[in-house]
Amino acid sequence: MRLEQVSLIGVLAEIAKDLKGRIDAMHGTIRIAEDLPNVTGDMTLLMQIFTNLLENAVTYHKAEVPPRVEVACQIEKDNVIVKVRDNGIGIPAEHHEKIFNIFQRLHSEDEYPGTGIGLSTVKKSVELLGGSVWVESVVGEGSAFFVTLPKE
Repeated sequence: MRLEQVSLIGVLAEIAKDLKGRIDAMHGTIRIAEDLPNVTGDMTLLMQIFTNLLENAVTYHKAEVPPRVEVACQIEKDNVIVKVRDNGIGIPAEHHEKIFNIFQRLHSEDEYPGTGIGLSTVKKSVELLGGSVWVESVVGEGSAFFVTLPKE
């Protein structure tokens, strides 16, 4: 792990660019706040964390409803809390902790593709960087994933 100052805007802009074709095909949007600060972290881990979160936000959308993803942040003392919010299918409350376990899937492969390792990778990567991750979600309304990272 190589800790350095990393631009969150740079990381998220690159991921959004990679997802652009997929988002455009679904008539969706990704909005990234312009005031995202730099954080202390490992570029590879941060790319992995936010790629998983943005891809999930796009994948788990409601049928016939274009995905809408928003990335924002707030600063608390020595930490940055990044919020990735979507208008997707949502996650039942009883699964909020379980989804971070490896190979945990809530849907069949036919409904939504995936391996069940993305969110466990997110959790492990965030913890390696000295942060934490959690979800707030309402079924049918969408989810918001929060990632706490050390400020620069």
